[in-house]
Amino acid sequence: MSEEVRRRLQELRAEVRRHEYLYYVLDRPEISDAQFDALYRELVRLEQEHPELITPDSPTQRVGGEPSPEFKKVRHLSPMLSLQNAFTEEEVRAWEKRVRAVVGEDVTYCCELKIDGLAMSLTYRQSDGRARLVRAATRGDGLVGEDVTPNLRTVRSVPLSVEAAPGLPEVFEVRGEVYMPIAAFERVNRELEEQGHQPFMNPRNAAAGSVRQLDPRITASRNLQTYMYTLDPSGLARSQWEVLEALARMGFRVNPNRIRASSIDEVVSFHRHWHDHRQELDHEIDGVVVKVDRHDQQQELGFVSRSPRWAIAFKYPAEQAETVVEDIVCYVGRTGVLTPVAQLRPVLVGGVTVRNASLHNEQMVNEKGVYPGATVTVQRAGDVIPEVVSVRDPRPGWRMPERCPVCGGPVVREEPYVAHRCVNPLCPAQRQERLRHFAACLEIDGLGPATVQQLLDRDLVREPADLFRLGVEDLKGLERYAEKSAQNLYEHIQAARQPPLARFLLALGIPEVGEATAEQLATEFRTLDAFRRASEEQLLAVEGIGPTMAREIRTFLDGPGAQVIEHLLEAGVVPQEAGPTPEGPLKGKTFCFTGTLARMSRGEAEELVRRLGGRATGSVSARTDYVVAGANPGSKLDRAQRLKVTVLDEAAFWDLVGEGRPR
Repeated sequence: MSEEVRRRLQELRAEVRRHEYLYYVLDRPEISDAQFDALYRELVRLEQEHPELITPDSPTQRVGGEPSPEFKKVRHLSPMLSLQNAFTEEEVRAWEKRVRAVVGEDVTYCCELKIDGLAMSLTYRQSDGRARLVRAATRGDGLVGEDVTPNLRTVRSVPLSVEAAPGLPEVFEVRGEVYMPIAAFERVNRELEEQGHQPFMNPRNAAAGSVRQLDPRITASRNLQTYMYTLDPSGLARSQWEVLEALARMGFRVNPNRIRASSIDEVVSFHRHWHDHRQELDHEIDGVVVKVDRHDQQQELGFVSRSPRWAIAFKYPAEQAETVVEDIVCYVGRTGVLTPVAQLRPVLVGGVTVRNASLHNEQMVNEKGVYPGATVTVQRAGDVIPEVVSVRDPRPGWRMPERCPVCGGPVVREEPYVAHRCVNPLCPAQRQERLRHFAACLEIDGLGPATVQQLLDRDLVREPADLFRLGVEDLKGLERYAEKSAQNLYEHIQAARQPPLARFLLALGIPEVGEATAEQLATEFRTLDAFRRASEEQLLAVEGIGPTMAREIRTFLDGPGAQVIEHLLEAGVVPQEAGPTPEGPLKGKTFCFTGTLARMSRGEAEELVRRLGGRATGSVSARTDYVVAGANPGSKLDRAQRLKVTVLDEAAFWDLVGEGRPR
């Protein structure tokens, strides 16, 4: 695996977490939807190519953003999950093939327009022949959302009560989308600009900002609308189509633009139709949601990580526009890597104002010939990288600055890497990103980017250990922190004093060590002391760790990492000993997957191996016991054959795992 890929994954995860906080919690995005989707799509792509690095705390495994401290937190009756995305007809057909492999050929699909709004859950309680609205909540992180009941009561399409529903329990939830019609969006932005306020970036942000107003009267003035599509539990309905019909009968607003498709060809046709006609709608859509219609088949298909296997979001392709590059600036990440970003003359692309586009590294800038003043074509789409597609008059020759734009320290390119790095370990930008990374890995609720920045600005924190020396009085001095919120954050920090060893190792920010490697190291060495004493030779003996990574780990432990760890231990942080490898029929066996599996994704298969006591790696070595080859295997199969590693087809793999195989 390329060492550059490991570094890029670390940078992407930090950036996605930061922008999720800005977008979902603060409603103050710094980048466009397209730019965020670009980061996220690249992260998804790299993790799909290197699935051994995927763990539950990656942003791709998460459902959404964290609830705002301004609103009361409430727990949903069941998780509100996100959908997997598809951007091409080929991807949708591949998904449909996996569906049929599990449930057979008799499949019907329910297709609904994908509204570009804010996911919402409405809770109703039945009594005396009526079901009354008792709570409205945002999706939040999927398990816990924000209570915005007073605001949603002002939305006229939300019924305050409906007739009691036969077949439903006393308490049930109705879920759907709250959105702002385009005409209302334009009116609200005109009013904001007239008042001297910043306008909303797009209708989706306008809807989110309106729902989360502290004054419900402002929400009432925004002319929000809803479309509902889920009933939890579904009662007597046997299909998604029946759920939609039941919701309509109960008085909820249900999107009329939907079909029941008996083939994937009909799904593709529906998707094409609305791509061509979406300008006729009074609201924005960004694709079509395709669901296996029958509930019994949905249950058979089940879920994977953050998404149901029985549904997929079929997004629309990229849209393009031409604009001018006003400047190229560099941002500094946690590991010191400088990322060049094109600052663009603002341009509307697919309904979103685009102001920036990542150029990734110096080599890419010059391959495309981008320079300040260049006229460029930019592209955006749901989860496709927002990028500079072409340059009208390309001129190679742009160079990275020799000095860090934040601290003024030297910038170097270390062979064989493409990236340039600030090598000053005291660089403020790196310090800020390291603290954000540490807080995110230890899941310290409430310690987001804005709070970290305040702690740094006030010189309350310089390194991770300082977080555990903060008192409630220190936190009360921060902006937007009163007694209760300061106490809550203090308690969240204290709760992170005994992290699992794998989380602790990941939080340290050791070069080359991602989530999967941290898990592997924790499993191998079990305790922090054993890990710190490990020689390069012992590290090399760990599956998946090569000479470069072993050297980077040892250099970190002998250098700056030693003080970081000592200070954390002195502050009372006690990493917990890792448990032994699970017992199971695959204990002691190492697997590597290549190609496409029919019954589950590669990541799911690797998780199954680990659950049954085995190991799953992303590369083939002489220590690999089995290579499992699906359809269209890659170079791993060739390497396995050269090394005489046992190769299994998918059927042989299921026979080997026995009762652990999917049903």
